[in-house]
Amino acid sequence: MSRNTMSFALPENMRDYIDARVSDGSYGNTSEYLRELIRRDQHDQAAQRLRSLIADGLASGEGREATDDVIAELRERALGADA
Repeated sequence: MSRNTMSFALPENMRDYIDARVSDGSYGNTSEYLRELIRRDQHDQAAQRLRSLIADGLASGEGREATDDVIAELRERALGADA
């Protein structure tokens, strides 16, 4: 794992909150808490992207049967001619 560091300022009330989460044993240290928040945000963003793609699909009109030819066409469109 990379040990890159990042420095930033937090309001005192946020720092106190993070310290309390670490102190109550929920997290081992501040970095662990922040990494968990970032992982949750990444998950939330991926879920939002999936919801958006599903909504686009539903709004795109009538579906069609997923034959081998249709799947091959979609694979080629998604991955390029090398698929």
